[in-house]
Amino acid sequence: MLDIKERALSLLRRFYGYSEFRPLQFDIISTVASGSDCVVLMPTGGGKSICYQIPALLADGGVTIVISPLIALMKDQVTALISNGIPAAAVNSMQTDAENRDIMERLFSGRIKLLYISPERLLLELDRWSRDLRINLIAVDEAHCISQWGHDFRPAYTGLSRLKELFPSVPVMALTATADRLTREDIATQLRLENPKLFIGSFDRPNISLRVVGNPGNSRRLSYITSLIDRYSHDSGIVYCLSRRTAESINSELLARGYRSVVYHAGLSTTERNIAQDRFINGDVQVVCATVAFGMGIDKSNIRWVVHNNMPRNIESYYQEIGRAGRDGVKAEALMFYSYADVIALQSFVDESGQKALNAEKLKRMQEYSESSLCRRRILLSYFNETMTHDCGNCDVCLNPPERMDGTVVAQKALSAIIRVNGEAGFSMIIDILRGASRQDLIEKGYNRIKTYGAGRDLSYPEWNSYLSQLIQLGLVDIAYNENNHLKVTPYGATVLRERSEVTLAKYKEPERRKSGRKRAETVEPELKPAERLLIELKEVRLKLARKEQVPPYIVFSDKTLLEMVRVEPTDMEAFSRVEGVGEKKTVKYWKPFVMAIRKFKGISESLGTGLSHEETLLLLNSGYDVASIAETKGIKTRTVYSHIVALIRQDRLTDFSSVITREQYLRVMSVAREHPDTMYDILSSEMPDGLPSVALAISDFLLRQKSNMP
Repeated sequence: MLDIKERALSLLRRFYGYSEFRPLQFDIISTVASGSDCVVLMPTGGGKSICYQIPALLADGGVTIVISPLIALMKDQVTALISNGIPAAAVNSMQTDAENRDIMERLFSGRIKLLYISPERLLLELDRWSRDLRINLIAVDEAHCISQWGHDFRPAYTGLSRLKELFPSVPVMALTATADRLTREDIATQLRLENPKLFIGSFDRPNISLRVVGNPGNSRRLSYITSLIDRYSHDSGIVYCLSRRTAESINSELLARGYRSVVYHAGLSTTERNIAQDRFINGDVQVVCATVAFGMGIDKSNIRWVVHNNMPRNIESYYQEIGRAGRDGVKAEALMFYSYADVIALQSFVDESGQKALNAEKLKRMQEYSESSLCRRRILLSYFNETMTHDCGNCDVCLNPPERMDGTVVAQKALSAIIRVNGEAGFSMIIDILRGASRQDLIEKGYNRIKTYGAGRDLSYPEWNSYLSQLIQLGLVDIAYNENNHLKVTPYGATVLRERSEVTLAKYKEPERRKSGRKRAETVEPELKPAERLLIELKEVRLKLARKEQVPPYIVFSDKTLLEMVRVEPTDMEAFSRVEGVGEKKTVKYWKPFVMAIRKFKGISESLGTGLSHEETLLLLNSGYDVASIAETKGIKTRTVYSHIVALIRQDRLTDFSSVITREQYLRVMSVAREHPDTMYDILSSEMPDGLPSVALAISDFLLRQKSNMP
């Protein structure tokens, strides 16, 4: 018998098309396979689902229950599992009672390996299931929802504390993408896990480029966004906004410029939100402009960029949201616009929250990240207690280190202006005073008569915005949130001004300019490299297949798998089956259209032919094809298929013969072979297909080999 790792790897290759597990995946699989509880902390896109899906396939009977609060995630996961040939289903409120009853019937008859269910629905079923259902594993996804220390606490999750009481011998796996030490410990306590093993995956997502841009103004924000859409014109992205109004506004601007965009927020009806989400998931639009209400449970692997139009309220949310980009491990970008207006708005949320001190600290850490001049990835990883000993080389600070300048005079002018208005002006008013603006409220207050009025006319508004922000970061200026967000000079700032101490600032850099307002269709496309052209063609093949099957394109194949096809350029079924990310069922289902596209691209004119390798025969058999179907699929004789099966049996590569020969046929062949060895084939020719007797003899030899190898 194969050991658990060999079996697990075989399942991984067969159903998912991968040859190796990611770090920690097999350790987690073996832990629950041995009956132990565990807490799994892995970032978005880190491969958590494999950790409970493989144990479900390893188990001899029974079902794995996956608890999730997200209907969208259930739908995505079940669709992906079924497309890989794995029997899975979900029970949720979006389905009819008849659909849910049918699923329950299949569940209790043992025809489902993985069942996804919400915590609310599960609690209604627990008592009956504890009596009548064989469960081999319970996976609690989004497990931070059970902890009041988590960033998304949900009261329904607290009822899951009964799981260990009702299923004491069933291992429980708690999974989450973001949880600090306090939350992790609380998850284990609330679920009553027994000596759970903790697995913490690396939070490093090196494929995501990180960038923060100080408030560049509305028109330039839009230019940044449209440049991302143009750069990834065949993919998609998300723009997160703090308010519904801003999401609506950006969506309207993008539509006016000819981009395919939708808006998503809690103010829309359920139908409107579902339509917007489906259009985004299915690749019908390039971008969704949304509040943070969007994205939970979205498993779309080919999101290439995420823009935060405003600073998020904590690093957990920020990390989870940028993690929706590049889930397939391919290059992706995360861009955040930052301004003190965001800090002020978020501070009001903190003041109204039930955990003011905790949320204030989390907001402070998010602000420090946004203002940092150090490697941003190191700051992120440090927040999650992961040490990185070198700069990442894929964030704005690493790629374009700020140029330093003597900012002493700039600081003196700003500090003096704040003092001369007695600390009774906000951020934008101070800048307008320094630049000598003639706004009415400024003149009414008499600020045009102070000595520093107009002292900074030589600098633009964006320059002053940058330098004043840095003075706050350096601790020379503070924001009085309880006094209408007025700026105050700190004792340290007063000392610097009084002693004329030197102040070093990062020199303001003009944002890149690009023409905006032109429709995307009017832009000149750069000449593409051959690999880029082939990738676009394969994406078109994928899109056609997805629309025909009414599934999202990434369910067919991820971008990463398409890139692997571009690298390998498979020109037949066998080569296609060896591409990373292509499992057995998808090989049989999709090899022709993709291989034909690759052959056409390479200028191979001859047809795919009717030959069939032993490898292809095995793939088709494992995918449920019988001998007649294999012969028909390839246009060859059944005798040829049987000859391949004989070879596979002799190589010990085929050990399940139930779809090839019946027990009665096998016994008949062996009886005739013993009594009439010389005329066996003539006698059997009228009873069974040509070639089947040879299969029976090969099976006999296989069984003898197995017997001789037994201890």
